[in-house]
Amino acid sequence: MGQESGTVMIADPATPDLPRKDLVRLRGVTLTLKSAAGPVEILRGVDFTLAAGEAVGIVGPSGSGKSSMMSIIAGLEKPTSGDVTVAGNNFAKLDEDDLALFRRKHLGIVFQSFHLIPTMTAIENVAMPLELAGARDAFAQAAEALATIGLGNRTGHYPAQLSGGEQQRVALARAFVGDPSLILADEPTGNLDGETGRAIIDALFSIRARRNTALLLITHEERLAAQCDRVLRMADGLLNPQVAALAAQ
Repeated sequence: MGQESGTVMIADPATPDLPRKDLVRLRGVTLTLKSAAGPVEILRGVDFTLAAGEAVGIVGPSGSGKSSMMSIIAGLEKPTSGDVTVAGNNFAKLDEDDLALFRRKHLGIVFQSFHLIPTMTAIENVAMPLELAGARDAFAQAAEALATIGLGNRTGHYPAQLSGGEQQRVALARAFVGDPSLILADEPTGNLDGETGRAIIDALFSIRARRNTALLLITHEERLAAQCDRVLRMADGLLNPQVAALAAQ
């Protein structure tokens, strides 16, 4: 991966030729939101890189900016300033339609609350992104994905008929079914009990290892993040070693 496991490193923005292929690159990314009390700084100049095929865990307290950073990488939130490039796409040059096409082609997203469509069966939820992409064999691919995740006998069930763990497995199948280059997982075990959460994490890491898919994992649980190639800590809208540098000033 080009990094020692567990070592916190941020690529030097002054180095134009990095010894790896960066899939994600953030440079000086800020996010400031308006509130009744005045502007709120969510991200304060984040620098971050993630290589193709690499798994990076981001840990930190609630409100530290983890989910906002992920939303910016997904093109769901526009930064106030800074540069965002993902899979060769400079987000500053993309409109909303372009960003939607980018997500369809390159991203799989797993949320804490599953985000399944309640009126669709498991197989319909998984097939949906493939249908939007125009795949003729969307349902065949969806059935295979559900079988791989251990839900081959639950394809016709609606989300309300599935346990929390089963719903998150459907969400995993949906995230991976389009063979994305990057999976974004935001607290994927947050609504699950310990044993079920461990099974979901095992499934997540097993699939991404087989497919060599890059992973950005947001979690409160350091033991989960420790399974990644690198672990970074976020606090007050900054990433290590930015946090340490700020504290030393």
